[in-house]
Amino acid sequence: MPHQLYIANGACSLGAHVVVRELGLPVEIVKVKTRVADSPIHAVNPLGRVPALKLEDGTVITENSAILPFLADLAPGTPLFAPAGSAERGLIQSWIGYFSAEVHAGGFRAVNRPERYSNDEAAFDGIRTQSRATLKQTVAHIDRHLAGKEWLVGNRFTIADAYLGVFVRWIARFGTDFADLEHLNTFRERYNARASVQAALVFEQQE
Repeated sequence: MPHQLYIANGACSLGAHVVVRELGLPVEIVKVKTRVADSPIHAVNPLGRVPALKLEDGTVITENSAILPFLADLAPGTPLFAPAGSAERGLIQSWIGYFSAEVHAGGFRAVNRPERYSNDEAAFDGIRTQSRATLKQTVAHIDRHLAGKEWLVGNRFTIADAYLGVFVRWIARFGTDFADLEHLNTFRERYNARASVQAALVFEQQE
């Protein structure tokens, strides 16, 4: 059985899914539902989260920060990553860490799931409002970095861009509040135009 990448529609697993398609890797894409008690993802990842990468030998790797580099290393020399010990590799991994910690966990999680931060429902709106303001500051840093650039590192699409695309697509749901982030908005257009992204979205949105 080949490696299997477990993903869910609309989840942060889109980044890993895009990388598989960018590289043409022999990895089976398995779509599951999350936050459902009987979802098969629980038999793979006890936390019930995606992405999860199940290797041929049964080993399971979780978290985008581990899965994205692992997938890229399955295609040695790919321009989606960089050689071990190089500054570019460090920069790519630095951005992945920033997206995981600051944008996803530090921003979107509080906006989408305020019950994690208070058991008082009356506080939820305040948590969402403050978290959106914090998220705006967090992604504005990325927007400034992208000024004059198409992609994050080395003027080419990398696994860091594949991951950033997830959050730039999520930001679009906020409408005018984030409309002034012009570099992220044009990044979204470039990202959505990639054949790998379009193919991944078609697959994920199928019933």
